[in-house]
Amino acid sequence: MLKNLLFSIIFFSGIFFISIIFLPSFFLPKSFVLAGGKLMGYWTGFCLRVLLSVNIKVLGKENIIKHKKFFIAASHQSMFETFYLQTIFNSPVFILKKELTYIPIFGWYLKKIGSISIKRGKNSRDNLNFFNEIKKNLEDAKRPLIIFPQGTRLEPGERLPFKKGVARIYDELKICCQPVAINSGYVWPKKGPKITNKQITVSIMPSIDYGAEKNDFLKNLQKQIYAELDRIS
Repeated sequence: MLKNLLFSIIFFSGIFFISIIFLPSFFLPKSFVLAGGKLMGYWTGFCLRVLLSVNIKVLGKENIIKHKKFFIAASHQSMFETFYLQTIFNSPVFILKKELTYIPIFGWYLKKIGSISIKRGKNSRDNLNFFNEIKKNLEDAKRPLIIFPQGTRLEPGERLPFKKGVARIYDELKICCQPVAINSGYVWPKKGPKITNKQITVSIMPSIDYGAEKNDFLKNLQKQIYAELDRIS
């Protein structure tokens, strides 16, 4: 319990400190704010390794898509991937629930880096221009899009169906998908204390090229990510 308390105090104090240090960057080009996001990712890894004796292993770096537009579909079990994936990929553009943008400082940061927010509830007026915003963002930025197709954080053993939105992104954008499986919930569970002396594995899987029918893509993506989660658990 002491290690958990120490981790929480040091980790969140560091995130707050980085946020304050980078506050002036809100008035500077976006690249300065993105640097702050990467720093938060490295800080996350540092705190886990040093304070909780957690090993972080990244598999499949050779599979990272280069020289063309793509989006990342990643499993979601903890806060870890929100921060750490920024150190692996080129400052990805996050698709996230709109409520997160209301958080002081953190929400301002999400808006500044070009995150795309969506209101839960498919009939919301705020979501009508969702795909137009995604297309414009991809055209203007040389950064991949990232989505968590499970829709929320899950316990490691949970296997809920993927949301249909990821299939629509694949179909609308006509770009390939980079599946990523992350078993962070075994260290940083959705509920309860963090677990020490464990390993978090980030598995970057071979890309799924554009061309499949969207429902087939959804089934294939879900099957691949859940099979990989079973393998690395």
